[in-house]
Amino acid sequence: MDLSTIIGIIVGFGFLITGYILEGGTVSSLGGLSAALIVFGGTAGAVLISFPLSDLKNLPKWFKLAFTSQSFGTAEAYETLIRFAEKARREGLLSLEQELESVTDRFTYQGMQLVIDGTDPEITKEILESNIAVLEKRHKVGIAVFEAAGGYSPTMGIVGTVMGLVMVLGNLSDPEALSHSIAAAFIATLYGVASANLLWLPIATKLKMKDKAEVSAMEMVLDGILSIQAGENPSILKEKLKTHVGSVLLSEDKNREGVAELGNASVSESR
Repeated sequence: MDLSTIIGIIVGFGFLITGYILEGGTVSSLGGLSAALIVFGGTAGAVLISFPLSDLKNLPKWFKLAFTSQSFGTAEAYETLIRFAEKARREGLLSLEQELESVTDRFTYQGMQLVIDGTDPEITKEILESNIAVLEKRHKVGIAVFEAAGGYSPTMGIVGTVMGLVMVLGNLSDPEALSHSIAAAFIATLYGVASANLLWLPIATKLKMKDKAEVSAMEMVLDGILSIQAGENPSILKEKLKTHVGSVLLSEDKNREGVAELGNASVSESR
């Protein structure tokens, strides 16, 4: 699980509700079925209008991505590329064919297979860059969906509040219930603004960060594969890849210790 997402949502809503209670409010007064239907139903409808169903079918996958931790195998790819470079230096590129059986990452496997098959370096680069571009395009759709929800949600909240005030102003015969009705009308605005700023927009930002980390990992593999194909010295390749490794692992919470180890190793070697 991605603890930062879960903890962030709990902390955000928790402090909002706590602050409201400290001001004398009650949790029960924050409930409003009609407001929830207007805001969340209206937001869902606006998103459905904005995007084709073929894209929205991936919505559960995007939610899962935001709430689960991902390791893009950066450290493993680093070790694999260095091992491949050393073997290719000793025994030639064709010797790597047997090593491919141990590669589980599809992108790395495809790239190394192109190299072993003797594909022109420019074509290899073009194919792998195309794969990265397709991945980015797919991720941008998911990010755009949550950003759109974050834009529509506050507006739906205002719509719900206006609808509630219309009902209030149309029935002024009971002055005692007037203040309660007005307060209930503004619950829709609260739902719209809170959900936009504590759910939809933060999730979009989280997906952007994960997209950046995955693309960086793939770019590291791309550089490594092209270097192996060019026959570069493994020592030079190590230094080239360490920059990638550090930048990618810094965005992977599960691998922060690995960053420190690689960074220390880099400093030691430079000395």
